Amino acid sequence: MAAQKINEAHEHIAKAEKCHSVCKVCLQQFWRAKETRECPVCKRRSSRDDPPINLALKNISKSFLKERNERRSSGSEEICSLHATKFKFFCLEDKQPVCVVCRDSHTHAYHTFRPIGEVASSCKDMKKMPEAIQLIEKASVMYVENGTSGTAGIALDRAGKLVESIDLEKAVDLYQKAASVFENEDRLRQAAELLGKSSRLLVRLRRLDEAAVSLQKEKNMYKEIENYPTCFKKTIAQVLVHLHRGDFVAADKCVRESYSLPGFSGSEDCVSMETLLAAYDEQDEDQLARVCNSPLLKYMDNDYAKLAISLRVPGGGGGKKKKPPVAPQEGSAGPPAEEDDYEGGLC
Repeated sequence: MAAQKINEAHEHIAKAEKCHSVCKVCLQQFWRAKETRECPVCKRRSSRDDPPINLALKNISKSFLKERNERRSSGSEEICSLHATKFKFFCLEDKQPVCVVCRDSHTHAYHTFRPIGEVASSCKDMKKMPEAIQLIEKASVMYVENGTSGTAGIALDRAGKLVESIDLEKAVDLYQKAASVFENEDRLRQAAELLGKSSRLLVRLRRLDEAAVSLQKEKNMYKEIENYPTCFKKTIAQVLVHLHRGDFVAADKCVRESYSLPGFSGSEDCVSMETLLAAYDEQDEDQLARVCNSPLLKYMDNDYAKLAISLRVPGGGGGKKKKPPVAPQEGSAGPPAEEDDYEGGLC
């Protein structure tokens, strides 16, 4: 019995291998046109009105459709649900993204379209900032896929500027994405500039741990393109961020590492940071205030200047301070007499 079942299975497999898979609807249309039930591929006549289903192909199709629907529902793939192609245009009449097939269809006849990357300003005018940012991000993905990464980076930078006044968190994300695009293209100057925007916003958000990491990466890029004066300024920013984090060791390490930069040793930046670290370590409030209010720090980018002005020694001070002069008593001449430790006798 078992052997018979095995033989039948082999026969079914052999028949399936000889069969041709055709769309059911297309096959029925073909039969109606030909008025004979023959295979469109090999022309063999079929004795059945309802041809058998290719279960293997059916299962593969179901798996594909399930996976595609899951991608769509998770938002990881921005494609047209009707035609399974990517959105490339935006219909100004219907206020929705469309694919190439939708654009040419009767549904959007005589409508006005714009490339999806150019419609962000229109969304801004309509006070639809989230839609504008979403469209720019979609456009940047397409730019990268089409080999125009520079345009993608510019679009993301532009989106960051649009959203910066209302959503700092999103602006940071967009600037970091733009920096990554330029870094992958080895355009380090543009990448470093965008990381600089991200670092400043991270400071403003008081996400100082992330700001420290971003500043280090930014500084490494400027070092690689040999823009050493900017590296000096990034060292100052690093010191301020680390001291606000309460990490004196990390701040001191940044200065020590910067000695390898040509021209740093003996520069105004170097001397100021050495003085600042010494004042912080010795809890010298007066000296720290002088450095933090110096033009070198006062005229940095606003977010870093605020860090400098608000910097305090650990523990609220208590270290070196200038003693206020003792006012001479009325009627006395000359400086006040020194205190006598033995005044009043030994007992």
